[in-house]
Order: sequence, then structure tokens, then C-alpha cells
Amino acid sequence: MAVLTSQAALDAIYDAAPSAASTEKVATALTPAYRAWIEAAPFCALATVGPEGLDCSPRGDIGLVVLVVIDAELALPDRRGNNRIDSLRNIVRDPRVALMFLIPGSGMVSRVNGRAEIRDDAALLAQYPQNGKLPRTVTLIRIGEVYFQCARAIHRADIWNTRPALSDLPTTGQILASMTKGAIDAKDYDDNWTARAAKTMW
Repeated sequence: MAVLTSQAALDAIYDAAPSAASTEKVATALTPAYRAWIEAAPFCALATVGPEGLDCSPRGDIGLVVLVVIDAELALPDRRGNNRIDSLRNIVRDPRVALMFLIPGSGMVSRVNGRAEIRDDAALLAQYPQNGKLPRTVTLIRIGEVYFQCARAIHRADIWNTRPALSDLPTTGQILASMTKGAIDAKDYDDNWTARAAKTMW
């Protein structure tokens, strides 16, 4: 097997030019149709880049995961998490971001590429309460391009109907117990996670 190291090598394999449906779908700001899809998405993956490498982090919320500020700008409130803040650390050093939005039950995937900045001014935070709590920061994303992704991957995975046997997989508690050589008790972690998360969701 040859390692492909040039665009020419890729072009020799993927020799068919993309169709108009693949190229004409790209917009530089939200159209009414793209806005409708993004405003229906409760979940997205946020990809960032920093000096140490890449990061991709899940983001989800009740209702909308992002809110439209203007047609060329999105607001992503930062809800409670694990305090690693990998994505935020990357953004303050390199503003390039990419988002992929999913709507349960749909094969449509919406994508946004752009540049972000992190804000903590009180007036902005006050616009995005959830369950009586404010985000600690809001990431504002200036859209560079927005488009929909071909649905083949979602259909191949049958993602909304496939149900793996979760009982055959290690739990998060078991993973932590293994990684900490038993310092974290697997059963205690798993048994208490739901109640613990409910208190710190926002």
C-alpha cells in the first residue's frame, strides 16, 4: 500500500470532479434554509486547533445548541462540563473552528467553518440563561462558510436505528478504574453519575 503524500496522488484516485450539488451548496452566511436547520439542532461537534494539536468536543443543550446572533454569527454558550476546557484553550490561541450539527432522526448534517472569540461580558452572558443558570463564557463564531453534508455516512451507519449492546461495553467507571489502577471505584462512579450530573448540568 502506498502512502499518499500529495494532492496530485489524491486527484489520481478521486478523479471525478465534484458535482454542482457538492459545490453550489456553500454559503458565506446563513440563508433562511440553513438557519432553520441549525436552529433545529440540539447537538453539535466543535472542532478546534491549537499548538498541541486538534480537539473535537461535543456540545448539546435543551432546544438550540447555538443561537443565531446575525446571519453571519452564531453564539455558543459554554455550559457545565469537566473543566478541561480544551476547546476554549485552543480558541484563545487559534480562532479557527468547525462545527457539525446533528438533528436526531435526520440524515441532514449541517456544517459551519469560521473563526471564534470567547466573551465573558455580563450583558452577553445574561442573554443565555438555562435552568436558571448563566454560562461562564459565550463563544461567538463568525461564519466563513456553511453547507450541508452528504447524508451517505448517516445512512450507512443507520445511526438513529442502530443500538449496540451497551452491556457488552466497559462503563465509564470501569475505564476510570482501569486508568487510575483502582483509585476510582467503578461501581461507585457509575451508580452515582446520573444524580451527580443532574446537579451540575448547567
